[in-house]
Amino acid sequence: RLVESGGGLVQAGGSLRLSCAASGLVSGRSNIAWFRVAPGREREGVSCINLDTGTARYADSVKGRFTISSDGTKNTVFLLVNNLRSEDTATYYCAAYYGTTCLLGSRYYATWGQGTQVTVSS
Repeated sequence: RLVESGGGLVQAGGSLRLSCAASGLVSGRSNIAWFRVAPGREREGVSCINLDTGTARYADSVKGRFTISSDGTKNTVFLLVNNLRSEDTATYYCAAYYGTTCLLGSRYYATWGQGTQVTVSS
């Protein structure tokens, strides 16, 4: 089970820290990813992390502004979103899949949270 939190309304240039609380994950080969869905746009893989190695990936649209991390216990994954832009407005979801490396394609992910809304005002 995955539960997101931390979304909200923020001015452009501001920051938020999104959290994904995970429970019931099988130890080993766990990957957590953040996706977002904006009105009228396709779901986009934003970032992912392999909880065993710490290896992370980022979409080009967020590189240098977003940072994914875990708390070391494999129970919580964070997405620090800095320098927010209006185009970052979306519902952000975290998802889990078991594999040797994290991927940004949503088709790999079977377990999803309910989402948290991020709204950036200009």
